[in-house]
Amino acid sequence: MTSVAGRVAATAGAFAAAGVAGAAATVLKNRKTHQRRLSRGDDVEFGTVRGDSYYVSASDDVPIHVEIDEGPGPTIVFVHGWMCDLDTWHFQRLALRGHARLVFMELRSHGRSGRSGPRNSSLHDMADDLHRVIDAHAPEGPVVLVGHSMGGMAVMQLAQLAPELFEDRVAGVVLVSTSAGKLMRRSPALRFVVPMIKAATPLLDWGREFNSYAIIRRWAFGPHAQAARVDMADEMILRAPTTVILNFYDNFVELDLGAGLDAISQCRTSVVCGTKDVMTPLSHSRWLARHIAGAELVPVNDAGHMVMLEECEQVTEAIERVLKDIA
Repeated sequence: MTSVAGRVAATAGAFAAAGVAGAAATVLKNRKTHQRRLSRGDDVEFGTVRGDSYYVSASDDVPIHVEIDEGPGPTIVFVHGWMCDLDTWHFQRLALRGHARLVFMELRSHGRSGRSGPRNSSLHDMADDLHRVIDAHAPEGPVVLVGHSMGGMAVMQLAQLAPELFEDRVAGVVLVSTSAGKLMRRSPALRFVVPMIKAATPLLDWGREFNSYAIIRRWAFGPHAQAARVDMADEMILRAPTTVILNFYDNFVELDLGAGLDAISQCRTSVVCGTKDVMTPLSHSRWLARHIAGAELVPVNDAGHMVMLEECEQVTEAIERVLKDIA
């Protein structure tokens, strides 16, 4: 009995020590994040740009978080990518405030939106969520859809599901660092993720934080990216729960969104991609530009997948050209 009691006490002590260590690690992590933000010297601190907050109920009752910056003219709906959130658009938001009405949607299981399981984390679900956001918060006037990576895929999926929307409501589309298909064959970054998916254990959580900056710099940015911009992406991506990696990965395996491109061809469209993107290589954007009638291709020299942070001015200018042309 004594030895059993001793083992129980030792185990309890170990858990208590782990709890204290975990709390200390959290404090240190928060302090480090704050110091990194200060060292970046942001004119406007990353993660602090906010607007009016709303929730839209999805078909399966998942609450989809939306922020709105009111303004004149067309409504621009921004849809971020995998493992990101609305802070993806930090620089575009600051540049376009007051020039258009800005709606920032957070995909299910991302940011402040509600969590969904593996069975309801499909592009179909995300496209339906986007449709509901448009109905709720852009019911009148022309709409421009701006989608990055998986967000761009959600836009293309919406064009398959509701092509009439691109006849009547959607006047412009900006697809940033995205793909319509055959991504697993040509994306070295996604192939890199496969072993992580197969190791779906608590170690995956730990592994994401271990030297995450170096991983994100390698797979999400170009060779000359500013350290401050990489740090922003690192901060944002680490906020996403590991279930986002596990539940959404299958969307890229059998990706086939070509059927929606005829509907998008009715809109003023710009396709933007960094020439050093290893997640959704430039060849995929070239293919999109060829198959969307009249689309403008914007290759951003030496930029990687997070081009809207790395070369923010060029992405903003592409959006502004679409706005000008639909005005």
